[in-house]
Parts: sequence; C-alpha cells; structure tokens
Amino acid sequence: MLNGKSVLITGGTGSFGKKFIETILDRYPDVKKIIIYSRDELKQFEIKQKYPHAQYPQLRFFIGDVRDKDRMIQACENVDVVIHAAAIKQVDTAEYNPTECIRTNVDGAENVIQAALSCGVKDVVALSTDKACAPVNLYGATKLASDKLFTAANNIKGSKDIRFSVVRYGNVMGSRGSVIPFFLSKKEEGVLPITHEEMTRFNISLQDGVNMVMYALEHHLGGEIFIPKIPSYKILDIAKAVAPECETKVVGIRPGEKLHEEMITDTDSLNTIDLGRYYTILPSVSFMYKEEDYLNHHSAEKVPFGFNYNSGTNTEWETVKSLRELIKEHVDAGFEV
Repeated sequence: MLNGKSVLITGGTGSFGKKFIETILDRYPDVKKIIIYSRDELKQFEIKQKYPHAQYPQLRFFIGDVRDKDRMIQACENVDVVIHAAAIKQVDTAEYNPTECIRTNVDGAENVIQAALSCGVKDVVALSTDKACAPVNLYGATKLASDKLFTAANNIKGSKDIRFSVVRYGNVMGSRGSVIPFFLSKKEEGVLPITHEEMTRFNISLQDGVNMVMYALEHHLGGEIFIPKIPSYKILDIAKAVAPECETKVVGIRPGEKLHEEMITDTDSLNTIDLGRYYTILPSVSFMYKEEDYLNHHSAEKVPFGFNYNSGTNTEWETVKSLRELIKEHVDAGFEV
C-alpha cells in the first residue's frame, strides 16, 4: 500500500508518529520517503539517532509548525499520503491557553487541508479523539471543529483525486501524559491521586491506533470518521493494576474533564455504519456517495437507531489482570505481572 509512496506525518515526533514510522519501515520497506514534520528539534535529533541516514535514507526531517501554511505547502510537495497527528492535546493546558489551542488544532487543520489540495496529495487521514464527541472542553471542541474541516474538505476538492478521512479513538495506553505512566511515576510515593472513583475511559494500544490508520488508508472513501471497537477500563482498576499496595486519594476531576467518554452519540447513530472491526460515522453532507453505496461497498450494515458508544456503558472491559499484562506489553517491559 505504501511502497513507492511518499508519506508525511505532522507531529511526527510524538508517541503516534514514532510507532507509525516503526510500522511503515517494518511493513513497507520500499516506501519512497517518510517525512517527519514537527516543531521539536530535540525529538527529531533523537529519532535520527535511532534511524541513522546511512541505513534509513528514506527518512526526512522537517522543522515546521502546522500553523505555518507556507511551510506546510513546502513539506507537502510530491507527497502522496498525509497523516495529521499534530495537536495541542492536554485538556487543562487547552483550558488555560484557548487561543493557542485553536491556532494549532483548528487553523493548523485548515492549513494541512489547503497544503494537501495544493500539492496533489492523494490520501489524508487526521487523528481525532473521543473528547471530540459531544465535547465539554476546549480541546474536544477544537478537535470536533478539525474533524468537520477534514470531512467537509472532500466537498471542495473539485476534480482532484484526493480523499480526506478521520480516525477517532480513546486513551492510548502508555502515551506521553497519560494515566499509566503517571501512576508508575507516583508508585514510590505510596499514594495514587484519583480524579473520581467512578471514572472510566476507552483503552487502545499505540500499535492498534497505528493499525487503524493503516486500515483507514486502505479502505476510506472520504469523509468518514473511523472508530474502533475497543474495551473500557475503570480508573480504580488501573490503580490496582499498577500499584495494588498503594493508597488512593480522590483529588477531583480536572477542568474540562468528563466522568465517562463517548465516541458515538445517539444522534451520531443516524449516520453510523458497523464495518465489523470498526464503526464509521458518515458525513451529514456529502456529494461523493450515497449511504446505500457505502453499505454495499463495505458489505456493512447500519447500527440500530439510538445506538451510542460510551466508556461507561461499554460491553467490553479490561480487568486488573488484563491491564497488568497490557502494561508489561505496551508500557514497561520490566513491569512485574
């Protein structure tokens, strides 16, 4: 799928970007070029140490910001595939710095779209978040706006051969700033701070997130929001899995945080398709295909009327035991199960 093609990853030095690079090199050894686009020169330097140019001549490193449209256009020259992973992601940071979050997550999304349209890119997949579904915080609101920009971009492509789609998933196990590394860092103190005893979250591994993007690249028709079928976990079970010997202290929900996350609301269900491995939410306005055509193309079916997908009412759950095994596999190889 990607052999002989040039791929650009915005935010390419983040957790997703690094795993995506590793996966491409493993599965598509004849990829023409992988462009890592980010603002962080230190993280780019670290990736260069892992993948020296003599052995990985297909890697390119662009210092740049998605806020800079001209730089985005330069980076997209002769690119076939764009994966948009750059974002300001911390909920409390976004609440305190709303304008900066909007400039990166919304204005940056529009710059990626315009650059892709200008440069003849064929496939664009943008990363979203469960917080974009019925958002209650600024981060979620900016990602919802970003999702709408990418899905609607298919309506302005004209005769260009390009498809824009979105993937939306929950908390990535072990990613920077997430709860498991945080609890691991607090383990020696003997007390784990818990936001709320009833809190739940969706859970996905970094590799499964990458696999989902690969699936979207291979199967998207444009305008969809792909959503994985994944388990939930309870925050107290995470604490028990990481450090059963530690006490827990309830410190309260952070500004803009939900008790449970959603990825599909009952209103979204009107446009939601069950693909088997994944769900997709089709765009409410589209001139590319009819819903019936999409169903036939994927041999899929609609979800029931009123369906919703919520981490608190999910039918699949991680246990303390399964979480411990996942922590060892995906977060800390030295973790004792």
